[in-house]
Amino acid sequence: MKKKGANIIVESLTNHRVPYIFGIPGAKIDGLFDALEDNGPELIVARHEQNAAFMAQAIGRLTGEPGVVIATSGPGASNLATGLVTATAEGDPVLALAGQVKRSDLSKLTHQSMNNAALFSPITKYSTEVQDPETLSENIANAYRIAKTAKKGASFLSIPQDVTDGEVTGEAIKPLCAPKLGIADKADIDGVVQKIKEAKLPVLLVGMRASAEAETEAIRHLVKKTGLPVVETFQGAGIISRDLEKHFFGRVGLFRNQPGDMLLKRSDLVIAVGYDPIEYEARNWNAEKDARVIVIDEAPMEIDSYMQPVVELIGSIAKTIEQVSAACGEYALTEDSSRYLETLQTKLSSGEQDVHSAADTLHPLEIVDALQQKVTDNMTLTVDVGSHYIWMARHFRSYEPRHLLFSNGMQTLGVALPWAIAAALVRPEEKIISVSGDGGFLFSAQELETAVRLNQNITHIIWNDGAYNMVEFQEEMKYNRSSGVKFGPVDFVKYAESFGAKGLRATSKEGLLAAIDEGLATDGPVIIDVPVDYSDNAELGKTMLPDQFY
Repeated sequence: MKKKGANIIVESLTNHRVPYIFGIPGAKIDGLFDALEDNGPELIVARHEQNAAFMAQAIGRLTGEPGVVIATSGPGASNLATGLVTATAEGDPVLALAGQVKRSDLSKLTHQSMNNAALFSPITKYSTEVQDPETLSENIANAYRIAKTAKKGASFLSIPQDVTDGEVTGEAIKPLCAPKLGIADKADIDGVVQKIKEAKLPVLLVGMRASAEAETEAIRHLVKKTGLPVVETFQGAGIISRDLEKHFFGRVGLFRNQPGDMLLKRSDLVIAVGYDPIEYEARNWNAEKDARVIVIDEAPMEIDSYMQPVVELIGSIAKTIEQVSAACGEYALTEDSSRYLETLQTKLSSGEQDVHSAADTLHPLEIVDALQQKVTDNMTLTVDVGSHYIWMARHFRSYEPRHLLFSNGMQTLGVALPWAIAAALVRPEEKIISVSGDGGFLFSAQELETAVRLNQNITHIIWNDGAYNMVEFQEEMKYNRSSGVKFGPVDFVKYAESFGAKGLRATSKEGLLAAIDEGLATDGPVIIDVPVDYSDNAELGKTMLPDQFY
């Protein structure tokens, strides 16, 4: 029996063990949605294509396998752009499928006709338009594979309506074995071990590509054996476990005034593992251009005047780290280095008490501490972009990889709630907490209905100050005033209730602790509105470099 292109798409995605598809239907792609009614991955209908792409991105980040998103033609396709560029920039595998006008209309200026493949080519790893129903499965197989190979990112397929609806005689391609990376050259590994032993203060800078399960396990073993100090990027959060916390010296990202920056500057050998410059450009932590850097990664480093590695070990990060660990033998830091690290640990934890805020508001560190008390190691916490994410990235301790999620490549507003929805699907036994500002929340707040429909246990905390504060405090530093950052108030409690969720408000730390308890005990989504006092944000920028404004 002949099949339609839509059936082959569903079979191909099933063969690749895709668990969920996120998207919104439309006439040019509704044949695929019709086919999904009978079998295939579970369809999660979103309220906006951009948010559907964010959900697919989170699947990619949490599982390492491409999340899948589907949209219709025209604006349905173009609405995917922000989600796909975020996924590509931040190393998260995504497969995006979008409807297109019939092939006979491609050269015409007709309803919803546009060059989809050209639109997405600059912001994805792979972008093409399928012209023959018989090639649908092979295009999906290639796009899926490309999305999950280093550097991971988004793949995009544009599918004309008559290709989706066309007849196919061939079979769907079964998933092939993914190519496995080998170990870096042994001579290079031995050379790196020698450099570590010769250095007075070597440090590991671990990034987003070091946060997968095998890589994390290998890094933890190396740190346990050698005692090497570790600095995480924001997307490397949680690589260092709770029992290795004495070797953790903070995270770096955004502004150069963190304890981790001090350690990177003091170190005479920086070992960058799975680190991507988009997380935190080397010009920020190596402004003086004097760092000696070793790279251990799946892909070659992007070179510039601030990043010139003395050696690169390219291959499987986990296997290479294992070999470095095995070759290290007996190793210990010098007494001088150990004393310096002790002072840095003290600095890392200082300034977290005796905070003050205006009446009926909370200081950022009060909110962070409340979350720290209530969030267990296995909970997933998704964080949007704004001033709150600077405070969270610097001060919130996470002890499992890919359980504290940031957008630190594109710094995309609105990711927190869609990411939380995806996390609740991947980790249904866990409580999920998401955090946003009042500005970023409304970029994707319509997905609260999706979370309610799925009855997900998500507690979303809104840091509410009535402004785009991350822009505001930087404008004030540059111009001694701010502009274009204020907006009107929203009653987020009533907003939550109108969607069928629970809405709470907390104006004290004790109230926030109680609200989080109530949120975690509630069946279904909960929104907690927290008025925040950002008056201490000016302190964040005191040692910023001239080109560090974001």
